[in-house]
Amino acid sequence: MDPAPPPGANLFLGRQPILDREQKLVAFELLFRASHANQAQVIDDTLATSTVIRRAFTELGIESVLGPYRGFINLNAELLMSDLIEILPKGKVVLELLETVEITPEVVARCRDLKAMGYSLALDDFFHVREEFHSLLEIVDVVKVDLLTLDPAGLAGTVAQLKRWPVKLLAEKVDSREQAQRCLALGFDLFQGYYFAKPTLITGKHLSHSEWVLMGLMGLVLSDAGPEEIEAAVNEAPGLAHNLLRLANSATAGLPQRPTSLRQAITLLDRARRRRWLQLLMFSVADAGASGHNPLLQLAAFRGKLMEQLATAGQSANPALQDRAFMVGTLSLMEALLSMPLAEILAPLPLAQEVRDALLGRSGRLGSLLNLAEAVEHDAGPGITAALAALPGLTIDQVGRAETEALVWANSLAEPLRES
Repeated sequence: MDPAPPPGANLFLGRQPILDREQKLVAFELLFRASHANQAQVIDDTLATSTVIRRAFTELGIESVLGPYRGFINLNAELLMSDLIEILPKGKVVLELLETVEITPEVVARCRDLKAMGYSLALDDFFHVREEFHSLLEIVDVVKVDLLTLDPAGLAGTVAQLKRWPVKLLAEKVDSREQAQRCLALGFDLFQGYYFAKPTLITGKHLSHSEWVLMGLMGLVLSDAGPEEIEAAVNEAPGLAHNLLRLANSATAGLPQRPTSLRQAITLLDRARRRRWLQLLMFSVADAGASGHNPLLQLAAFRGKLMEQLATAGQSANPALQDRAFMVGTLSLMEALLSMPLAEILAPLPLAQEVRDALLGRSGRLGSLLNLAEAVEHDAGPGITAALAALPGLTIDQVGRAETEALVWANSLAEPLRES
């Protein structure tokens, strides 16, 4: 068991997306990390995890952390048996038993009690059906199958065994769309990983009409076109006008009055916010979800906001740098949105050279911030350490605070776009 972090260490949250069979975002696994080791790491220690649970569900508020989604929370044996977890809201969490939990009669009895209270339960890092798991498999709701521990034949065999019980199967550590398709064919219900942000690029692909409209709109936004031109372009993209008006009427937009028309919404948004919202709204009309449940929209919002905050952390405000950082964060996911090489996507866009270099060569401060954002998303401690080394003056504590604020902001942004 890891030692508890020293007093005052910055404990912060990470989260990994969990998607359903239709590629819609349905949950997050919450990861509890500490900054004292100068890297992001999963904290198994009961004291550290308890501290973060209290922070996540009392200080920040459950809706800020999760929005409408559920949260999978890792539990070791000590936490499983403690009264602390009974403060967690039953309808918002899935209690996930770590693979280190020894299956004893006491553990099984505790799980039965929690299930009777209304909690959902999951088994983590599962790869083989052993006899001692049979009693738990009668109780739990979700079994997370670790793809890294199984070859294709072993995966198929484990799935066949698990179908004896009425459990949902979650494929974790899904690193590619090929893995996701294999698990889909095997009958998995849920998928965890960032495979949705790793497109299979299509050489010589021709953009559809709606994609051409989106690219033209992006060019207009980046060149600070006037409201009339933007309105005309927005009206050509199905769903975009409706989504923009809904967003402009949300608390996130911070407008002095509620716009009642697309033209009024575009006019009321200043150039910086107009550029930001339209960058993100491109993801809201993507094929994978067409709503706030699109995982790319959530990831783009989180990445852009995280990079914006870190661009000037500990320094004087620099709106121009923050705007470029946000832009790099969102545009970095355009490959996944359009399934085209990023260089081809960026070629016609009027981008600052600093932005282009960061996106294509990971150079400069913005390139290092992009590396850091991706490492934070993937909970990659060595990657965070390496990225921080290229960003003098930026600390892991600042990263932790910015990460929490960015995930809360991303949730609030997507809220008005979610399907009712």
